[in-house]
Amino acid sequence: MTAFYGVELPTAFMLGTAQYPSPAILGAAFRESAASVATVSVRREAAGAQAGEGFWRLIRDLGVHVLPNTAGCHSPSEAITTAKMARELFETDWIKLEVIGHSDSLQPDPFGLVEAAASLCRDGFKVFPYTTEDLVLADRLLDAGCEVLMPWGAPIGTGLGLVNPYGLRSLRAQYPDVPMVIDAGLGLPSQAAQAMEMGFDAVLLNTAVAKAGDPVAMAIAFAKAIEAGKLARNADPMDPRDMAAPSTPLIGKAFLQ
Repeated sequence: MTAFYGVELPTAFMLGTAQYPSPAILGAAFRESAASVATVSVRREAAGAQAGEGFWRLIRDLGVHVLPNTAGCHSPSEAITTAKMARELFETDWIKLEVIGHSDSLQPDPFGLVEAAASLCRDGFKVFPYTTEDLVLADRLLDAGCEVLMPWGAPIGTGLGLVNPYGLRSLRAQYPDVPMVIDAGLGLPSQAAQAMEMGFDAVLLNTAVAKAGDPVAMAIAFAKAIEAGKLARNADPMDPRDMAAPSTPLIGKAFLQ
């Protein structure tokens, strides 16, 4: 298993904690799927002290790694402040860094993202930047001190899957040794399997599970798909061909005269 800032996770499934029908269903989704990382919104959990304490108790009882995020931040200063709040609240240096640049697509602001990432890395944070598949932006984030990249599959909450497979393959090939997580936009387990088959190291999602008719069953389905994709990648799959090739050899075949 790939290490993220020196931590080897038991599974490649990272799961968000928002929008579930109830805390009990949230807990069951994590337990039944064996998701190893929980992403949490700092602002939501800090908004109400009593509710926040109950949520934090639930996450602690799950025994998973916590990855706070700066969801909803639209400037570097806002994201940096939120990250510092998260470090105090959740007692971790891990931070999923979001600096949103476009309110409709929720696309990251590349300039603000690099600025915030550089500042947080200097301050000892282990930054997981929510980014696009852009190679230049990836280069800047790595130069800023990030050791992990989290390219989107599609805009947050759309369920469109991997909308730019070429770009994602290019990113994976350009930085083969950088841990990468596909983050956002997945709607079906088959899309998670596709990401793992491409060679990505983990998958992070929220809406596809939380808003499913049966979130627990969907979480299990994603977990199995992620494992299947990982196994397929490790099995060294065949390359696609333009022409048909017989699967049964012709040697030894009887020919009628």
